[in-house]
Amino acid sequence: MKHNPLHQRRAGVLLHPTSLPSGTLNTDAEKWLDWMHDCHLSIWQVLPLSIPDFYGSPYQSCSAFAMNTGLLADIPEKPEINSKEFSQFIEQHAYWLSDFALFSVLKEKFEDAPWYKWPDEFRLHNEETLTGFHAVHVNEIENIMWQQFSVFERWHQIRQYAQERNIYLFGDMPIFVAHDSADVWANSGEFLLDENHNPTYVAGVPPDYFSETGQRWGNPHYNWANMLSNGFHWWCNRMKHAFDCFDIIRIDHFRGLEACWMIKPDEETAINGFWQQSPGDELLSTLFNEFKDPPIVAEDLGVITPEVKALRDEYHLPGMSILQFAFDAFDDNPHKPANITESTVVYTGTHDNDTTAGWFDSLQPHEQDFVFDILETEPQNDIAHCLAETALYTKANTAIMPLQDILQLSSDHRMNTPGQKENNWNWRFEWEQLDDSNCEFMKYHIDNSERYHAD
Repeated sequence: MKHNPLHQRRAGVLLHPTSLPSGTLNTDAEKWLDWMHDCHLSIWQVLPLSIPDFYGSPYQSCSAFAMNTGLLADIPEKPEINSKEFSQFIEQHAYWLSDFALFSVLKEKFEDAPWYKWPDEFRLHNEETLTGFHAVHVNEIENIMWQQFSVFERWHQIRQYAQERNIYLFGDMPIFVAHDSADVWANSGEFLLDENHNPTYVAGVPPDYFSETGQRWGNPHYNWANMLSNGFHWWCNRMKHAFDCFDIIRIDHFRGLEACWMIKPDEETAINGFWQQSPGDELLSTLFNEFKDPPIVAEDLGVITPEVKALRDEYHLPGMSILQFAFDAFDDNPHKPANITESTVVYTGTHDNDTTAGWFDSLQPHEQDFVFDILETEPQNDIAHCLAETALYTKANTAIMPLQDILQLSSDHRMNTPGQKENNWNWRFEWEQLDDSNCEFMKYHIDNSERYHAD
């Protein structure tokens, strides 16, 4: 691994590539990185680059490894003779690529039916059947591989361009994978499934302050005993793949590495369930031995137990603080600016929050007054820049702002509303919105905050 960028003070911006004006990784990407560089922003955080589900969410993908080819405006036509680079790509990504390509062609053959409803010989991975199918459909399978090669090549061009501008790419890894995915089909022994390949338990979180019924995600749980016995082979491949694409990785729902909420599949909500211990210590020990001080951020939001904090701290992983969560009467609230430590990634908000301007507008007048009391500042109209400035001057090594907050945008520009399936994941900015004043604001406070902490 290269040096860990989380050990230095840096400011970054959260923006998924689908939010670029074209919604793709065409020349927008280089233009965007130039703007970041001009603003002295040195971390570009994205959401998972995986293939989204029907509703556009990249968190329930058909593959934990494959990249969304919709990020390319046009995929070049596959040459008749494979290039050396394409052949090397196939070889280097053999641990997932051939299974994914075969899975994709089979999905089309069976009219997008979930793999666990395919005929037995395909569902159960009958080697003779799959070999015969591959021989007949070799062109379609290679086309899927070519599409993946094309989008990965483009992303690596962008990564090189970012490195030349001292910008680090920050990726996001959902802890669980979708049931109807190439990963579960090809590695069914790594998941808790019954004889029909249905989950014996599904993932989620129990009821809390935000939801009376909790969240039932429906992902199958890992067969941790099997993973432990094989040295977490699948996880090591997954992390290797992630660091081939990104400089920093956030593990979403990190608390699941300490214990997972187990829900029976016939339960309609997450109310009824139980906590099951996970071998997170053993997994992280394996990953740290493999990757040597990997730049990993623990998404530790929500109700976090002392055991989860201990696991995070044992491996010196930065957690997350969200300034929109800072404004309550509890002095020990970890999101309050005064409680934020160096080993924290501080955000004004995330892709799951309202924009800061929208959040503030939703507060009652007395609640808005309380916000300024906590911030120890006079009331002002520009709350988005106020929180951005606050984030930059905390002790946190890393401060991240969604672009919507840098641009002071309203709720109409929100990226995602959890629990709502429609009208998410489709926000895009326009180049005209990136005016000089916002860039000058970021540049001034990024530079000044560095001098402030140096002194």
